[in-house]
Amino acid sequence: MATLDAAFLDLPLGALDAVALERAGARGATHAEIRIEQIKEQYLSLRDGEVEGTSDDVEIGVGVRVVVDGSMGFAATVELTADAVAACVDRAVDAARVSGLARGRRVVLADEAAYGAVEFVAPFSIDPTSVALEERVALLGEWSQGLLRAAGVDHVAATLHGVSENKHLATLSGTVANQRRVRIHPTIEALATNDGDFESMRSIAPPVGRGYEYLGGDGWDFAGELEQMPHHLREKCRAKSVDPGLYDLVIDPTNLWLTIHESIGHATELDRALGYEAAYAGTSFATFDQIGTLRYGSDLLNVTGDRTTAYGLATIGFDDEGVRAQSFDLVRAGTLVGYQLDRQIAAEVGFDRSNGCAFGCSPLMAPIQRMANVSLGDSGMDGPSTEELISSVRRGIYIVGDKSWSIDMQRYNFQFTGQRFFLIEAGRIVGQLRDVAYQATTTDFWGSLEGLGGRSTYLLGGAMNCGKGQPGQVAPVSHGCPSVLLRQIRVLNTKQEAGR
Repeated sequence: MATLDAAFLDLPLGALDAVALERAGARGATHAEIRIEQIKEQYLSLRDGEVEGTSDDVEIGVGVRVVVDGSMGFAATVELTADAVAACVDRAVDAARVSGLARGRRVVLADEAAYGAVEFVAPFSIDPTSVALEERVALLGEWSQGLLRAAGVDHVAATLHGVSENKHLATLSGTVANQRRVRIHPTIEALATNDGDFESMRSIAPPVGRGYEYLGGDGWDFAGELEQMPHHLREKCRAKSVDPGLYDLVIDPTNLWLTIHESIGHATELDRALGYEAAYAGTSFATFDQIGTLRYGSDLLNVTGDRTTAYGLATIGFDDEGVRAQSFDLVRAGTLVGYQLDRQIAAEVGFDRSNGCAFGCSPLMAPIQRMANVSLGDSGMDGPSTEELISSVRRGIYIVGDKSWSIDMQRYNFQFTGQRFFLIEAGRIVGQLRDVAYQATTTDFWGSLEGLGGRSTYLLGGAMNCGKGQPGQVAPVSHGCPSVLLRQIRVLNTKQEAGR
């Protein structure tokens, strides 16, 4: 099992804590936190088996946030010295006092216990950023060459993104947290030219909070997926273009995770619902006055936010405000019952406590409210398989894998496409379709939810790069769900919609 990174712990963490917190208190801060982070990030891309690009980045720095006289200030530095941290505190305090001149309301943070010295290490075996470049190139090259040898495959693109994150947080209230986690995302895409056009087929293996061992089959059958990909691509090239209309949909979790992310995950961020994201990423139709009354979907819709999910990309022991990770309800039996919160937003609307959704993507960025692992519950161990859901459909489409999407600024009107679309007739798959997108409003879509797959269909999908904030930040987040059955959803023909 992984442990805390000894080299990171050898940094002068305690000494810098003392400088920052003592100076913040002396300058009138009622709240202060120091966050010291080291983030290693590697990216590798191959095209047709040859290296196209590679990067290996290490970021290390200190961020200090304070609340002074009811205003918040933040400052950061890349220098891990006592003098630099003291100056950083002074800049944060000065920023708080300046921002107070234009303050609309006093900043209050919801209470959180002091936990003393605590640790969190995500479960992994091999830090993905510790693997030699030659080994990573060899693996992606082997995958690529195998696909290029298959009939009908003209080009192959492969990427590997790995991150290792060490985080130290100390607060004026008395929490000192050391944490370590990793994440990894491999992708490979085969492309075929097709009568002057082209079609592509990308892998559906999700990004996960696992180590490099994931690529060896720990949690995903990469060999099986690569073996099937050329067949799926050839069938897609020969497939009929979809006739637009209303269809029953069976949606695989490899596609549905993204619909959850966009229509539920973002819509239940309370800062967005209160209007704080309006200038950049929009607001939310799920406004705070509707908590406890808004019918989000059918009675089968039960959605949780969770920062404790095993291998989740947003899983952590403590968030960037020192709040212990937890699980909480967002939608229960189809009704909106909760939101994702940080300490400031929780206090603003009268909640006693944050549910641990503060995160800064860098030590040089202030923590903002970010998404937890937002997941849809399944129907239990004895629930139906994907095949059983398909068998209950007279005329429909089974959708696998994510691709492009579009959703409005209130997270209400959307359309999504995918990687693979299989026509269902009389309860059986009869071949692939092309040019498919499904379109709905959020409440109509989830209101059409009629069937949930069992535990055997459940999968944790997600993204490494959820964007939010000004200046922009990215955050990793996972979304678990089973296969689902939805009745009479509008399907568009994307080629016709594009005027082609």
